[in-house]
Amino acid sequence: MARRVHQPLENQEFDFILSMTTGPVLAYFCGTWPKAVEACRAMDAVVGELTEEYGTRFTAVRTDMTRCPEPTRRYGVTGAPTAVLIKDGEAVASQVGPMTREEFRAFLDAHL
Repeated sequence: MARRVHQPLENQEFDFILSMTTGPVLAYFCGTWPKAVEACRAMDAVVGELTEEYGTRFTAVRTDMTRCPEPTRRYGVTGAPTAVLIKDGEAVASQVGPMTREEFRAFLDAHL
C-alpha cells in the first residue's frame, strides 16, 4: 500500500505539515488550468509509486498553487508541475516540469 500523500487545502495547513514533519519534504506544486492538469496527474502517479518505494525517506505534499499561494511564492514556483525538495524549511532542490519515474528517482537520489 502506498504512503499517504498530504494535500493541504490552504497556506496554514501546508505550514503545519512542514512543522510537524521530520526529515525532507517533497512538495510538488500542481495547477488546475488545462495545460497543467494532465502533467500533474502524471506526477501524482509517479510520486505515489515513489512514496511506496522510498518509505520514510521523505514526506510528499501535493500542493495546489491556487489554494496555497503563499508556499508557491515562498519557494519561487512559477509553473506546474514543479517539484521542490525542502529540508528544515529551506528549498534544497527544485525541478520544473513533468518527470518520468526514472528522472524523479534521480532527482531524489541526488538530494536526499
